[in-house]
Amino acid sequence: MTETPQRNSPDSGSGNSLSKRGGGDPGTRGRTTIADGVVEKIAGMAARDVVGVHAMGSGLSRTFGAVRDRVPGGGKSVTRGVKAEVGESQAALDLEIVVDYGVAISDVARDVRQNVVEAVERMTGLEVVEVNIAVSDVKLPDEDDDDDDGDQQQRVQ
Repeated sequence: MTETPQRNSPDSGSGNSLSKRGGGDPGTRGRTTIADGVVEKIAGMAARDVVGVHAMGSGLSRTFGAVRDRVPGGGKSVTRGVKAEVGESQAALDLEIVVDYGVAISDVARDVRQNVVEAVERMTGLEVVEVNIAVSDVKLPDEDDDDDDGDQQQRVQ
């Protein structure tokens, strides 16, 4: 049996070469910041997924949003009705929703809170300290919908 001589390397004997070179786990080097808009998008999508939420935002913001949606390239804003304040490790959210007629508003609000907290914390790692919900309207079954273009007929074919 032959033995191979070992060369002395800079990290031999220490058992942890990372501590000498870069200061620990590469995943902990540097800082990650998350913009308010990112949290607003996540919260907006999570809130819209809840049964009983008809729309997001006040009547005025929905009207402006409907106009913006008709402009080519405008697209639907998932952040409508959502305001986030993001710190280093925590986030607070304010949501304005429109609920469908006949649903229990307290149940919808609870479900929205739960869905938003779970989505934001899972995706960002931030602690959500509060989710304030303002119900600004109730969508009645016979009301026209500002956000839908399906009922409008085209003028030119």
